[in-house]
Amino acid sequence: MSWRTVVISQSAKLDYSMGYMVVRQADVSKINIDEINTLIVETTAVSVTVALLSELTKKKVKIIFCDEKRNPSSELVSYYGSHDTSSKVRNQIKWSTDIKAAVWTEIVTEKIRKQEEHLCYWNMPEAEMLKNYITEIEFGDSTNREGHAAKVYFNALFGMDFTRTSDNSINAALNYGYSLLLSSVSREISLNGYITQLGIFHDNMFNQFNLASDLMEPFRPVVDFCVKSLNPVKFDVDEKRQILSILEKEVIIGGRNEIMSNAIKIYCRSIFEALNDNDTSLIEFYHNEL
Repeated sequence: MSWRTVVISQSAKLDYSMGYMVVRQADVSKINIDEINTLIVETTAVSVTVALLSELTKKKVKIIFCDEKRNPSSELVSYYGSHDTSSKVRNQIKWSTDIKAAVWTEIVTEKIRKQEEHLCYWNMPEAEMLKNYITEIEFGDSTNREGHAAKVYFNALFGMDFTRTSDNSINAALNYGYSLLLSSVSREISLNGYITQLGIFHDNMFNQFNLASDLMEPFRPVVDFCVKSLNPVKFDVDEKRQILSILEKEVIIGGRNEIMSNAIKIYCRSIFEALNDNDTSLIEFYHNEL
């Protein structure tokens, strides 16, 4: 099982040789492709051979490219994540409104529960409000408890003047972490043979990652905790490394200790089982100790 997140942050040439990614810098190093879960090309001063990209795609490695500011800007997604993709997509189109609403209810409930646990860690009284919101959630979150909880949650964490639209280091760090989560979840969606454009709740015609936007929600508090702990005055290379490390954070899922990237894999697979079998009890959420 792949587990490594590889970041190329300096000028380099990347090519392929006999099952290895060869990194040519001042020194030459090799990394077994079977070990790589995610490759992040963090600088534009990198050249990559098509042979390497082809092999990485075959192995379902998520490849993220960054812009001149070293922020994620695009990714490489294979056309075919599973041999039976056509059948999977037909099933995806047929998912009923009821099962999608039921799964979304579970996702929202778990997200707010994780947010409440996060506030409890910091001994914030607003945690009690989120606990109440959980009891008020209706089918499909028709009363938008998620939105109400988010406002209370972020104001408690980062201050009453904080908004998610502000241009500051906190939002830069949050956005970076969320983009990593979105990319990791979209990788699993594609790998399982589904398409990211068709969500169960999100349905923005301009968002090609609607389903990933749905499924990533319970993992957002992991990023929030990291950013709150860092409290970055600036958002630079060191802070990015700290946020990137969340993919290797150990959590519990299915009664086993797993790193976060594997937990995302297990969780996404359980979501698809729940949607296809009309049974939300099949969903496996992660648990962690803050």
